[in-house]
Amino acid sequence: MCGICKNESRNSLCYKCKKKIQKEFKFTKIHTKDKNFLEQYYLFQYKDLIRNMILEMKFQKKPYFYKTIEYFLQNNKKYLEKLKKYDIIIVVPLSWKRRLQRGYNQSQLIAEIISSILQIKIESRILYKTKNIVPQSTLNKKERKENIKGAFKIKNIEKIMNNKILIIDDIYTTGSTLNECSNLLRKNGIKKENIGVLTLAKD
Repeated sequence: MCGICKNESRNSLCYKCKKKIQKEFKFTKIHTKDKNFLEQYYLFQYKDLIRNMILEMKFQKKPYFYKTIEYFLQNNKKYLEKLKKYDIIIVVPLSWKRRLQRGYNQSQLIAEIISSILQIKIESRILYKTKNIVPQSTLNKKERKENIKGAFKIKNIEKIMNNKILIIDDIYTTGSTLNECSNLLRKNGIKKENIGVLTLAKD
């Protein structure tokens, strides 16, 4: 069954919906100057079909959508070759309360797809979210930057030293969350040139 239209399909993505996602697929790399990470990658613009899928994954408890995304990316993995230079994947964590409410971390699901395709290890005990902050999606750019300050802690930094780190999140809007995570890594000895970020979508 197709995960999007629910019509009968041999795979989790029917031909019709695959064509729709293909039109939205836009694997893009951006070099950053004013962030704590060197480069940013995203797979889609945050609109139309992908936007609806992400919202349903996050707020309507439909994690099975990641299977649809996985099937699509498995068939387009040549575009992900640039990410093979990274040694370790770190996922932007949820607070324990938000994780309990949702039942899963949607960014973790995305990271597992990338890890499986590229055979890059995920280190899951590095970043921790210590505060259940106001959702970033409800705030403007300035408020997001202030809201996210001090929300994360880092442990076991020795596991990732001298490696190239790819931080994965679901959506890139202002970059405040990923910048805060990268800043924490830099404060603990990871160089900017060894940090990149990847999101499923960019707003």
